[in-house]
Amino acid sequence: MILAHWLDARRPLPPTTLRARIDAALGADLRADVEDPGEVLLSAAERLVRSLLDADATSRGAALDLLAADALVTYAFEAASERPAELSRRAASAMARIATLGGATRRRATT
Repeated sequence: MILAHWLDARRPLPPTTLRARIDAALGADLRADVEDPGEVLLSAAERLVRSLLDADATSRGAALDLLAADALVTYAFEAASERPAELSRRAASAMARIATLGGATRRRATT
């Protein structure tokens, strides 16, 4: 499935600015034929959060990126819900992956 088509079918539609930031975070994956949209969406959210943490982005200017990361994770779980038997495992994996991002940032800050 083309990820852009999957996103286009979501309701309600996100605000145009937010959708543009989501699309930018997905990059080439947006037009790719993906087997597992949830994984691609979660990976994009991870990259976005990692870039915010690396830049120590805590100002209002980071708000759109934070909203986009949140939307990407939300969409990842929406996609995961299409495979209910895998949802519990995916949720545990997603929490571990996201938690690791914060741990890596703390380690860099203390060294």
